Amino acid sequence: MIKGTFYRIESGTIHQFRITGHAGAGAYGEDVVCAAVSALSLNAINSVASLAGVKMQVEADQENGGFLQATISEDLTQEQKNVAQILLESLLLGLESIQEEYQQYIQVQTITNH
Repeated sequence: MIKGTFYRIESGTIHQFRITGHAGAGAYGEDVVCAAVSALSLNAINSVASLAGVKMQVEADQENGGFLQATISEDLTQEQKNVAQILLESLLLGLESIQEEYQQYIQVQTITNH
């Protein structure tokens, strides 16, 4: 199962997301859930870099897959924060939509740090 966890700071903004596991919804290379989650996640990271001008700190298991974590810097302009948040909220919505259709393969949660 894929687990997506979004971490919010007290103000409600997403500062990190972590995606772990494998969907197991199909054979390697044919797993539509895995492909959708990967595409949305990488698109969000690339979009934050291109549209907000912010390079997220990314950790991933390049060899085995099944782990991706991206953290956004706190040292941003207000405009960068706004753009980045829209993109990260869009990722969250996309993953929640996948969860609605394929709940046996993906679980998404949000944790607010105090």
